[in-house]
Formats: sequence, structure tokens, C-alpha cells
Amino acid sequence: MATLEELIQEINRFEAIISEWDENQRCVVVGLKRAIEALHKAALTNLIKSLKQESMSALCSAVDDEVVYAVLLYHELVKPPTPPLTQRIETALDEVRPALKSHNGDVELVAIKLPDTVEVKLIGTCSNCAASTLTLSQGVEQIIKKYCPEITQVIAVNNPISSNANSALSSPFSLPLASTWIKVATLDQIPESGIVVKQIADNLLILYRQGVNVSCYRNACTHLASPLNTGKVENGIITCPAHKFQYRLDTGECLTTPDIYLQSYPVKIKGDKVFVQIRK
Repeated sequence: MATLEELIQEINRFEAIISEWDENQRCVVVGLKRAIEALHKAALTNLIKSLKQESMSALCSAVDDEVVYAVLLYHELVKPPTPPLTQRIETALDEVRPALKSHNGDVELVAIKLPDTVEVKLIGTCSNCAASTLTLSQGVEQIIKKYCPEITQVIAVNNPISSNANSALSSPFSLPLASTWIKVATLDQIPESGIVVKQIADNLLILYRQGVNVSCYRNACTHLASPLNTGKVENGIITCPAHKFQYRLDTGECLTTPDIYLQSYPVKIKGDKVFVQIRK
């Protein structure tokens, strides 16, 4: 009997041959392939249902076979194995590191305390920044919980933050302070119940309008600072295209995570001109 590797090599050989055919011929083969796959998936689904009713142990034994498992996985009838907890945590930290490194910071895993706690250490400017609590809760903690839903507590083991910590340092998920009023748009440049993106110096903003009321926010999701401007806006709610966090555009309130808000900017209207207080 052929091994899984041999069967895959045979499939790859035929796919290489078909790739040389003209488009019409390939379309016929692709159509045939989809029809056969649909038939196989329906048959396998019925077989699994029957085995579950008759003998769960027989089903488990069958799935232990690598060829059976590979076919069921291809048809999405079994779930791929979950990576070890340590590996998932490191994957999560790798995702958040670019945002931390943009502020000359980093994070490392210190300990896993089963069943539900992870200890991390913030490094560099993130370790003694006055905004490190925000960095932990809106960045590191959320990304770890995304990859590891069994983790409910993420604790930073850094030294306590000094009251003299440099106020110029900030979380990559927040903005520093100091301000000036700048004209950013006119009312007719902001679509009714829609958003428009404006770049003011280093500040990328989104403006939202309802009638003559305008709200302004940093164009960054609180979850990993992903841009929001390409997200869907519906009924005054914007959905982050990266990880589906949702926010009310009139208040900035996050509907996905309680007590979290978009970074907002004060707005004032003079005539048809929209001014925003830019923080530097």
C-alpha cells in the first residue's frame, strides 16, 4: 500500500502536468476535482456520523492512521492539533513585538503558572514607562489571550514604575501630550455617517461626522494599533479589518473589550471648517 508521501507525490505530479494545459482544459479538470471532493466529503461526513453512533473508539482508531487523518484534515472534518502553550505564547509575543520595538521596547516570557496565568517582563523603554500598564493591557495581554484563551491573567514582573518616569515616553498603544489646534478638513469633506482619513504631520487620524457633529480618533485599533480606516462602518460602528474589534464612532467606546476607548482628539467647528487639537 502506498504511503502518504507517495500519494502526495503522485498528486503533485499530475498537478504539474495539468499546469501546462490551456485554461479551458484546466477549468474542466478543476470542475471535476471539486465535484469528486464534494462527493468524498459528503460520504466521509456520513461515515463519521455513523461511527460516532456505533463506536467512538473505532473512529478514534481510524483517525490515528496518517492517510485517514490527512484526508479528513483536507476536508476540514478534523481540527489540526493545537500547538503547545509555550509555542502559542511565543507566537503571540512575536506578533506584538514590532509595535513595542517601534518605541524601543520589547517583551519576554518569564513564567507560565498553570492553569491560567502568564508572567512577562517588559524590556527597554516599556519597562519603566508611565504608560506600561496600557501597553500590557491593550497590547501584550490581549494578544496572549487571543492565541491562548485558557490564559486569564497576564502579569508584568517589572520593577514598580518610578513616579519620576520620563513623561515623554509612551505606550505604542497611546499618544503623548501637548497640543495645538489645526484645521484638518471642511464639513463637506467628511461623508455623512462615514469616515475620512487625514495625515497631519506624524498623526494619522480618522474623522467621523453625524450632521455637524464630528469625532476624531487616532487611526489605530487599541488591539495592536492596526489601521482602522479600511474597516467596515455600519450604524455608527467601525470594525477593525485586522482582528474584528468594534468601536462606536460617536464615543470611541470599544464594544469588544469593556472599558477600552479609541485615542480621541478634541474637535471644534468654525463655520464649515473642522479643527482638531493635535497632540505632539
